[in-house]
This record gives sequence, structure tokens and C-alpha cells, in this order.
Amino acid sequence: MTGVERAEGRGAGAGPLLLGVRHHGPGSARAVRAALEEARPRVVLIEGPPEADALIPLAADEEMRPPVALLAHAVDEPGRSSFWPLAEFSPEWVAIRWALAHDVPARFIDLPATHTLAWGRQEDATSADGDGDGDGDGDSDSGPGPADLRIDPLGVLAEAAGYDDPERWWEDVVEHRGVGKGDALAPFTVLEEAMGALRETYGVGGHERDLVREAHMRLQLRAAQREFEDGVAVVCGAWHVPALRQKTTVAADKALLKGLPKVKTDMTWVPWTHRRLSRISGYGAGIESPGWYGHLFSAQDRPVERWLTKVAGLLRAEDRIVSSAHVIEAVRLAETLAAMRGRPLPGLSETTDAVRAVMCEGSDVPLALVHDRLVVGDVLGEVPPTAPAVPLQRDLARLQRRLRLKPEALERELELDLRKETDAGRSRLLHRLRLLGVGWGEPAASRGSTGTFRETWRLRWEPELSVRVAEAGVWGTTVLSAATAKAEADGVAAQGLADVTALAERCLLAELPDALPTVMRILADRAALDTDVGHLAQALPALVRSLRYGDVRGTDTGALGEVAAGLAERVFVGLPPACAALDADAAEEMRRHVDAVHGAVGLLGDAPAAGHGHLRGRWQSVLRVLCGRDTVPGVIRGRAVRLLLDDGELAQDEAALLMGLVLSPGTPPADAAAWIEGFVGGGSGGGMLLVHDERLLGLVDAWLTGVPAEAFTDVLPLLRRTFSAYEPGVRRTLGELVRRGPGGGGGSAAAGSGIPGFGPELDTARADAVLPVVRLLLGLDDVEERTGNDLAGVTG
Repeated sequence: MTGVERAEGRGAGAGPLLLGVRHHGPGSARAVRAALEEARPRVVLIEGPPEADALIPLAADEEMRPPVALLAHAVDEPGRSSFWPLAEFSPEWVAIRWALAHDVPARFIDLPATHTLAWGRQEDATSADGDGDGDGDGDSDSGPGPADLRIDPLGVLAEAAGYDDPERWWEDVVEHRGVGKGDALAPFTVLEEAMGALRETYGVGGHERDLVREAHMRLQLRAAQREFEDGVAVVCGAWHVPALRQKTTVAADKALLKGLPKVKTDMTWVPWTHRRLSRISGYGAGIESPGWYGHLFSAQDRPVERWLTKVAGLLRAEDRIVSSAHVIEAVRLAETLAAMRGRPLPGLSETTDAVRAVMCEGSDVPLALVHDRLVVGDVLGEVPPTAPAVPLQRDLARLQRRLRLKPEALERELELDLRKETDAGRSRLLHRLRLLGVGWGEPAASRGSTGTFRETWRLRWEPELSVRVAEAGVWGTTVLSAATAKAEADGVAAQGLADVTALAERCLLAELPDALPTVMRILADRAALDTDVGHLAQALPALVRSLRYGDVRGTDTGALGEVAAGLAERVFVGLPPACAALDADAAEEMRRHVDAVHGAVGLLGDAPAAGHGHLRGRWQSVLRVLCGRDTVPGVIRGRAVRLLLDDGELAQDEAALLMGLVLSPGTPPADAAAWIEGFVGGGSGGGMLLVHDERLLGLVDAWLTGVPAEAFTDVLPLLRRTFSAYEPGVRRTLGELVRRGPGGGGGSAAAGSGIPGFGPELDTARADAVLPVVRLLLGLDDVEERTGNDLAGVTG
């Protein structure tokens, strides 16, 4: 008897209705709905964890919108978790919704999550659909070990049918195949025969644990048959159907389940995204085109025309010229390609080729946008607030509602003004979540003001963050208490001084007043014991930055200022000895420390809470020591001279004298080149310094022309690194000055004779011509007019 004959002859005593499906397959979903409508079973059994049976009624809630996922996590170790994602076009979701709509019991019959989570963290993590078994969804598990030997059922069937692409074969035989009246069960019986043949040939094909899972499914199926007789329908992966049809004894199945490990488990619904259903985001048992499959499931008719209309709308929204004529031509091309390739209907490959040729003019750049926004998509599901959740998740949801900060799958930027109460609350929440390892938001560079009252965040909610929230629940029941406990624990576990100072900064940003004293005590203890100047110099900038948050965030930073001042004093004492006898790499690293400390001292002297203005004078004394010691590497001595010059503590004549001494013939060329790099390199604006002080430029030029040929090759890479960092205009001006030679006009590049585009001297008539415009821009005329009127009034 063929599969079709068996389906048509099903009646009393025919056994359970086994509907083998492909996870996330819209064709399977439509076929399941048609089969359930035709068979009208009394109970629906679904592949999934039985602990979720109590959560099934929530699928009928008006606020439940797929894609969603069942999340199981170990109570004592929330990081050990597993997901069972369900999209609108998932057959399991369709079966659940059908059962709820027809008042039919629905139950999950797979191996309980209490066992699957206990099987091991690594393999559970890679089993993103709860089993990772392939189940006819064209993917093999990406985990290690036996997963390498697993077979891909769709791949084998597609190859047998002469296809090199399993996705294309599945589209042709299932997705593009309509379900006719009286034909609803035919595809399932045919798939059952195919999977039976594969299992006879390959055995379990690397799916050894499926034997245990299938034993549990058979036990659940027998129990349902005793209760509902033949009114039982089973929706499961097509790979399992032959095993469920197999005749085994109860004793044999129970023996397979004996002695399985267990962990205490909680379950809930969490939002999911189309992006996480796709392979591009690492979802091991996903589909490449969830947006396309969602369209196929929801489009009642003319799916190709409707899809290409969506594409045209997206491209027009991105300011590309796409008209109705483009849509019509793309439809014709897609249908022509399908006919040439022998396909019943245009699939994703044909519509993509048509979009590229007609709407994108052969370019893959706009096509990448279509793939990202439509083929994959950024749809984020929603879960009703009545769904079970850990206390921390409930507190987070409350804060999100109060702060009007809704999770979204599409990445977006959020500009915050910390002077506003709501924005300050948003900032606190995002910083606290980052402390807890919930990376919903990442700080970004602000495009506008750079004041400490301004923050920019890049937000994007990923489903994995639900696991991170559950995992963070071990630290507390609210976001504030959990972040406080986590910060204190991180302070104790921190390895280096820089880690503790960074943690102190994060505590200030997150406004954790109870955690800050603990972290500061740890910081003071670590700073007292650490004698490495490099570590101290790394830690100081973060501390000083933290002092600046006191004004806008209303945080008491007095203790922090005392620690920062003490740390700075220790840096001042230890820096000169630490700079002696360093190799090139260590000298460059120490130069970066000098820059960081210089910036920190500048901020520390201005900090209202610090009150340590004398530190500036102490630091300038240290710089003078550094620039005068021959044992200090040239790159550090040059930078010390430059910092003193910029602060006005060193006259230009003194700087020129020091440069002249360094660039004298007695100094090795490599040391002189390093000094030059420290003085005018490192993005410090040294190029403009040379432009406006031709004495310094002349010293560099004279030294460079006098470098011996045998040493020039050694110093050239260092010099190239120094001068290549300058802006193109600065390099061009320096080149003109060098070409002109000395004695051409003091320090003004514009006044020198012989430079193309410049006259021999200033043209005062041309300068006077622009004065009215300058006065207008500065508003000087209005000021003088008001002043004149005031004087007239007084004299009158």
C-alpha cells in the first residue's frame, strides 16, 4: 500500500496520526493545519519539553506575538540553558494554536529539559532548537564530538533527487506545493517513507541520543492512546516518525531512560527574532531566510508579486529610483528564470536574481540591504507580562516601562541628556545591566556635545539577553541590588589595579552608592601594594575621569579624589626611575603612560572635589627631570619637552636649545629620530608646531640632511611613521617650507617669497576688503550701534 493510499484509508484502529515536519517550514505548517482540520484529533502531541505544558495556554494570549521561544534554564546555574524557537510559520506553533482554538489538549512529549540540560553545557548550547537533530530542517548540529558524523536528511534526499541545494529541493517539493482537498495527509506519509528508508540505510546517522528521546516520546504516545484511543495526532521532526511507528516494548523504552542525569529546571516564554532564526547569527538549526519563509506563509496568493512589491518599497525608502515598471519587469524575469531552471514557481534564488538585475542594476550593495531587512528581517516577538519570569526580569520589565525604553531587535542610537531625570534613569539602567553582563546597550561616540552630561548608546535586544538576565538573577531580585552585589564580587575577584579602577568608574556611572565604598577600599589596598609604575599610570586616568561625574550625577567623589591624588604622587616619585634603560617597545608604552598621566593631572587639578591644584607643579617638575636625563629614551624626553612647551612652562627658545642639543652630530641618529617622534609625533599637533616655528623645522631639516647614509635606512621607518600622521595640508605646507629653504620670512608660511599662491608681503588692501564681512559675522556693528545710542541718551 502506498503512502497516499494509507492516508486515504485511515480510520478506526489505524493508529496515531504522525505528522513529520521540518522545523520552521511554512509548507509543513500549512500541511499540518490542513491535516488537523481534516483529521480533527482529540489530543495533539508536540515535540518539545514536557515542563512547558503549563505554558501552552499563553500562546492564545493577545499579547503573544511570534517569533518566541521556550527557554529552559537550570535553577542553580542559569547559564546552562536551551531554547525551543517558534515562528509564526513553525508547524509546532500552528499545531498549538489549532489545539487552543478547538479546545483540544496539547502536550509536549520530548525528553524533559531536566535531562537535556544535564547532558552537558557545551552540547546544550549548540542545540538551539532544543535537540539539534536535523529533524529534516537541513542543518546538522554544529557542536563537537559525534555531531561531525550526523547526516543531513534533507541533503541526502535532495542529492538523490538530483539537486545540489537542499533548500531549493525543499522549496520545490513542499513550499511550492499546494494542499488539495482530500490530500492533506499525503506529504506526511511520503516523508515518513523517505525517512524510514534513510534510517534503514544510515541507522541513527550520528543521532545516538535520539534513541533516548524517541523512547520517551513512545511512552508518552502510548499514554495518550490509552486515554484518547486513535484520536491522537503527533507533530514532530520527520526524522523521528519511523521510530515512533516502530513496535517496541514498554520495558525496553524504560530501560533506555533509566539513570539519566537531572538538574532542577525552570521554563518560560521569551521573545525571539527572525535574525536569530537564521544561520548568519550562529543559530545552528536555523533557516537562511526567515523573512522570506514568513512571507510565503502569510501570502495567500501571488507571493512573488507581493514579495517584489515589498522589495520595491524598501528600496524607495532608501532613496533608490524603483517604479511599478521595475516590479512588473522583475516578476517577469523571475518567472522566466524559474521556467528555464525547471522549477514549478520562482523561489528565493530567482526573485533575488531578478531584484539584482532589474532593481539594483547589477549591484550587490542594495541587494545586501534587501537580504538583511527582508530576507532575514528584524522582527522581534512579544511575550505577555503574565508569562513566568525570574524576579530580576520582572524588575527589568518594570523599569523598561517606566523609562519608556522598549526592547527592539533593530539597532538604534539613543542620545541621553543626563540633566533630565528620565535620561539619567535610562543611563543608570544601561550601565547597571552592563555590570551584570546584559549587553543591551553599548556606549558610542556622541556626535554633538562632548560634555559629561551627554551620553550616546547603541541599543539592540538579542534573545540571548533573556538568558543573561536569568543568569544575573543569582545576584539579586532587582537590577539595583543585583548590580551592587555583582560589583562587590567583581572588586574582590579583580586581578589588577587597572581592573579595580575601571570597576570604580563603572560603579559611579551606574550610581551604586552601596558598592562604591567596598570597591574604593579594595582600590586603596591594591594601590598601596602595587609598585609597578605602569600599573599606577594605567589606573590614574580612570579614577580622574570618574571625578568628573560627580557634578552631573550628584555623586560624592571626595574619597575617590583622595585616592587619585595619592596615586598621582606615587606616579610622580616612581616615573623617572621607571623610564631608565627601556627598549623601544617599552619606551613607546611608557610614552603613552606619560600622555595619560598628563591628561589626568590636568583634570585632577580642575576637579572641584579634589582640591589638589599643587599636583600640576609637581608633575611639571617630573617632566623637567625626564627631559634632562640621558638615560631616559628619546621618545619620552621629546614628549616631556613638548608637554612643557604646550603648558607654557618652557619657552620656545629653551625648546629649540634642547632640540639643537639632541640633534647635534654627537647623538646617535636612532636616538635623535626617537626624540623627534616624541616631540612632534603621536597625533599631538606637532606638524602645526613645525609650520609656525621655522627654527624648529630648520633644526629637524638640518639634522635630517646630515644623517649618514648608512644610518638613514634605520631611522627612515621611524620618521615616516612620525610625519605620515600629519594632515595632508600640513605635510604640503611643510614641504613648501623645506623647498623654500631658510630665511624666507620669520615664522609665517604665507609671507615667504617664492611660494606658489602667496605674494612677497601682506596685501593690506585685500585684507581691509573682508573686514565688513568679519564685523557682520561677529556682530560688532550691532554692539557699536547700541553703545552709540546709549552714549547719545546719556549726553542728551
